[in-house]
Amino acid sequence: MIILVDARMYGLENTGIGRYLIQLIEGLKSLSITSKTGKSNEYVILLKKKYYDTLAVPDNWKKVLVNIPHYTLREQLLLPSIIRKYKPNLVHFPHINVPILYSGKYVLTVHDLTMQRRGINASKLPLPLYFLKRIPFLLVAKIAVKNAVKIMVPSKTTATDLANYINLSVQKIIVTYEGYDFKDLLTSRLRGELSVISNYGLVNKDYFFYIGNAHPHKNLEIVVRAIKDINETKKINAIFVIAGLKDFFIERLENYINDIGASMYVKLVGYVKDEDLPIMYKNSLGFVYPSLSEGFGLQGLEAISMGTMLACSNIPVFKEIYDFHAFYFDPRNMESISGALYSICNMSRVDKQKYTRNAQKHIEKYSWKKMAEETLQVYKNVACSK
Repeated sequence: MIILVDARMYGLENTGIGRYLIQLIEGLKSLSITSKTGKSNEYVILLKKKYYDTLAVPDNWKKVLVNIPHYTLREQLLLPSIIRKYKPNLVHFPHINVPILYSGKYVLTVHDLTMQRRGINASKLPLPLYFLKRIPFLLVAKIAVKNAVKIMVPSKTTATDLANYINLSVQKIIVTYEGYDFKDLLTSRLRGELSVISNYGLVNKDYFFYIGNAHPHKNLEIVVRAIKDINETKKINAIFVIAGLKDFFIERLENYINDIGASMYVKLVGYVKDEDLPIMYKNSLGFVYPSLSEGFGLQGLEAISMGTMLACSNIPVFKEIYDFHAFYFDPRNMESISGALYSICNMSRVDKQKYTRNAQKHIEKYSWKKMAEETLQVYKNVACSK
């Protein structure tokens, strides 16, 4: 069986989808090597230049260089013929930017519905250009979902949202929970712990941590107000450390921080290397996850795996993933967020240890290996179907 994976979003610079592709491909490589039948699927992996040159694959895999940008007319017009050239039995598109002219059998991963729901405030484009791109995007997304044989999602919440949004049968949707992978990294980095913290200017500082982008649905401005509040009214001496590549949205957040006089309580540290992340989580007072919308909640699992307290929005997907193992708050209420952060600051060491032990036990069920196995089973079932 020939399976083609569109991995043009491979790489951590593509945030959640990029990490998903890294873990999926590593998992499929491992399953290919350990196949009990002695017969392995043939994989064709579409990659951009950076990873086409560096990604190692098994002998029966083929890498294809495809430097076509996402969400473009070129993607819609050129990708179908590139795919057909390799005669795949099945194609896996890891995002909804499917070329709608492709008529072959494919499965699709929908990570969340944030892009479908967000408005002009989540774009840096002028209004006319925003609508010029927005309308085709929504059209492509709906056609992609309708034509997929199966759709994989990272949570039951996303499955329900998708079924309601597109009016789909839930039978078409398969939940493949994602995972976390910090244990090996932590073992290799512990000796340099102080050096890592020093590199980010955080020695002897108490801090709450966030990593990700600063798009409006991430809801970071209200946490900035909350951290300012607990410092000034509750006499808590802690800062809010935000990690993420500098872009339009980070710059907009930085302007907001300065405008409300919160710069002494917030530190923007820019890009944090993957190998440094375990230390950043581990040394924080807690990880703050104030999102208004998510499809899974990977960073929360990473935080818990490092023994870090988690404070997050009381949205359905977080309650599904973390269950009782988080300090939930109303993401639209500053006092609610302040209260959660204040509670974490005032927990005893014994209570924190008990909390993190129980939380770590809970998240053991989430595994990238299991996700890859379940995805492979979807491939097999769909490829064999009529």
